Amino acid sequence: MFVENFKAGRVVAGAVVMALALGLSGCGSTAKEDPNSQAALDKLYADAKEDLNAGSYDRAIKSLEKIEGRAAGTTMGQQATLDVAWAYYRTGERAQAISTLDRFIKLNPSSPAMDYALYMKGIVNFNEDLGLFGRLANQDVSERDQQASREALLAFRQLVEQFPDSKYSAEATTRINFITNTLAAYEIHVARYYFNRKAYVAAANRAQSAVAEFQYAPGIEEGLFIMAESYDKLGLTQLRDDARRVLDKNFPNSEYASGNASKRKPWWQLW
Repeated sequence: MFVENFKAGRVVAGAVVMALALGLSGCGSTAKEDPNSQAALDKLYADAKEDLNAGSYDRAIKSLEKIEGRAAGTTMGQQATLDVAWAYYRTGERAQAISTLDRFIKLNPSSPAMDYALYMKGIVNFNEDLGLFGRLANQDVSERDQQASREALLAFRQLVEQFPDSKYSAEATTRINFITNTLAAYEIHVARYYFNRKAYVAAANRAQSAVAEFQYAPGIEEGLFIMAESYDKLGLTQLRDDARRVLDKNFPNSEYASGNASKRKPWWQLW
């Protein structure tokens, strides 16, 4: 009898130990933090922001991309996407930054941060730094390829048109004016290049394009002059007179009235 009772006691004791073990195991699993919980996301985002502020952009991007996936469709997820774009921009990965911003704009058309996304897209494309070689060679910003500037112009214009009361609109307007003048100067630069090489048809067409697209830019004065001179070389007297008439009306004191084409030295000529 004693043996049987002892065995029964062992069975009961074993069951109790098993139950306690299971209970402790269960407590451990519930105590483990859910990576998708708000608390976990808040901590991950706080760590990412610290990395951003410290300049550890690669590490910040990894954390932010995790937040994007775990908090998709939320305000935090949207903010993480914008922060990823900023981090890419700061590391010089312009294409990655633009791709991220385009994705944000496409997926979040009604986001309250849309104005900021457009502003950032303009900033990423906007780059007035000529670089060391450009400065040494006296290169003007207007003489480089302007595709990025055109993309910046489109983003800034969309921002101003869709969000006129945005806190970013005033600065966007200033940059729009700068980019517009720069693009006009670039077109005139190309027209001047053709004219100096006696490619008068190409010169006239490029100058005419600039005049039509950027009517109020300062460079249009020279554009009209190049048009007039190119038409004169081509023997197109009516078009020449029309261009000169527009030039005289809009720029009565034009420095080009003497009929001498600008002899500006090319940016690449160091001597």
